[in-house]
Amino acid sequence: MGNLEKPKLLLKKYFGFDSFRPAQEKVIESILKGKDTLALMPTGAGKSVCFQIPALMFDGLTVVISPLISLMKDQVDSLNAEGIPATFLNGTLKRAEISDRIDAIIAGKYKLLYIAPERMSSYDMEKIRQNRKISMIVVDEAHCISHWGHDFRPHYADICRFVNMFFPRPVVAAFTATATPKVREDIASLLKLQNPAVHISGFDRPNLFFKVLRNIGKNEFILDYTKKHKGYSGIIYASTQKEVEKVHLFLMQNGIKAARYHAGLSDIERTRAQDDFIFDRADVIVATLAFGMGIDKSNIRYVIHYNMPKSVEGYYQEAGRAGRDGEKSECILLYSPQDVEIQKFIITAASDDYEVDPERVSVNMGLLQKMVNYCHTPGCLRHYLLSYFNDDEAKTNCGNCGNCLADTEERDITTEAQMILSCVYRIKEKAGVTYGASITADVLAGSKSVRVRNLGFQTLSTYGLMKGKSVKFIRELINTLMAMGYLGATKSEYPSLFLTDKAAKMLKEKERVICRMKIENKIPKENAKITDASYDESDETTALFEKLRKLRKEIADSQHKPAFMIFSDATLKFIASKKPRSLAEFREVQGVGEKKLAEFGETFLRAING
Repeated sequence: MGNLEKPKLLLKKYFGFDSFRPAQEKVIESILKGKDTLALMPTGAGKSVCFQIPALMFDGLTVVISPLISLMKDQVDSLNAEGIPATFLNGTLKRAEISDRIDAIIAGKYKLLYIAPERMSSYDMEKIRQNRKISMIVVDEAHCISHWGHDFRPHYADICRFVNMFFPRPVVAAFTATATPKVREDIASLLKLQNPAVHISGFDRPNLFFKVLRNIGKNEFILDYTKKHKGYSGIIYASTQKEVEKVHLFLMQNGIKAARYHAGLSDIERTRAQDDFIFDRADVIVATLAFGMGIDKSNIRYVIHYNMPKSVEGYYQEAGRAGRDGEKSECILLYSPQDVEIQKFIITAASDDYEVDPERVSVNMGLLQKMVNYCHTPGCLRHYLLSYFNDDEAKTNCGNCGNCLADTEERDITTEAQMILSCVYRIKEKAGVTYGASITADVLAGSKSVRVRNLGFQTLSTYGLMKGKSVKFIRELINTLMAMGYLGATKSEYPSLFLTDKAAKMLKEKERVICRMKIENKIPKENAKITDASYDESDETTALFEKLRKLRKEIADSQHKPAFMIFSDATLKFIASKKPRSLAEFREVQGVGEKKLAEFGETFLRAING
């Protein structure tokens, strides 16, 4: 028997799949060998299975440290629905419930226990530690431990001390969906992983369509979009509580079933909003980043960022909450220059968790600039994202993003680039220091502003070189040159421009600067619709899928469960396409484990054959 023979049997029994994905196999093998493991897997790649299957095989308890209390119940409910004995401990439970669960844990009735990092030092955990063998400790969303990660959580710093309390030391497995090389090093170092096996999966999510829209009417767009996608689940992220309230009110006033979620709401209000979204009572939820990490809802068809987030890591993780079931989904970012100022304010503001740290501010300003560059890159958006994470499989043209499908033409912008780069150089030459994009654009446009005159920049040879072009147009070109790597910016609240080595090489060797730019007044090509099925799309199949979706909703409502916990959209589409006629055939459907087969098989077969 192969090393993964028993894990595959468990996979089929509980989750209804015949084989692991290649990335899952390697992670599971290293954990089962007792090795500390660090796994970077994109959202939707099935990272939870990588520790849930070993947890079923180990003789002791697996403790899963997860950052969001509000989502633990959903995660545990999903496992219980598959027949896996799991539970959680957090402050939402009454003391009697906690005592009962601790007794059951000590008696060996559960294989997985979910806790928040704040609960590691509690009396309850000490009682469990002394009376129940802990075989594995899983750190979910492990990037939260890094001070330089995009979602630092101070309590994660206590995990290493928590691990060291156990003897013998359990296997430690850390998982994250997004982390740069620096953050990966931090995770391994701060958790004190012992000679860890590091597994980095490809970051690509082929089912996701990425798009950036700049300087458009945001409210008009989201209203039109949500109306066109009525009945499909989506998230709209906004940067501030005030923005969330404004967008939510706008959608509600225009007849969209929307919920709202942010830290300024009461626990009851947040729980109600989350439930409305999870249970499909609201098509869309408007939220700050307080909502989303670890969310188990698999049928989110779109994620729209009303404001630009502060880092590429954060954006890719948030956008990645779409399409976790593998079905086609969209990730759209609505950009305006004001978004940059909002994020600068957030970065430089103190929080309850930490004081303003100049070094941290500098790092975050650098991350913000890379996010701005994403919004202005003329190249493939998927290539930009994957290259950011050092993914070697990044293609220069994916053919499935807003930039690749846009009507564009190659333009030679060498002359404009030379003017801009020369202006940056001349400004530093005269002033002795560098200045930002705004003053550079003013100089090139020949502005007569007081600031330009006070600095004496009207005497520069580059003054007015681009007279006749708007400051806005010049700023766009500057942003494009930054995205292309010809200009850099200092990591500060008011970043100054500087010439990169690439710019110096271009100027010295007289290289041409070729850029793909959108053709004006052209109707853009349509991207693949998110409603497309991955299987046969005949009218008969589509009608059966809708019939099964309605049945799933009825069952879910009767059991007070989210619909996706019954079967995912992908599984329903597979059923509608293959039309199984017996329990034996139904057993072969991907995503149907033994418990769900016994519980729902006959009901769905009647619907198929009826």
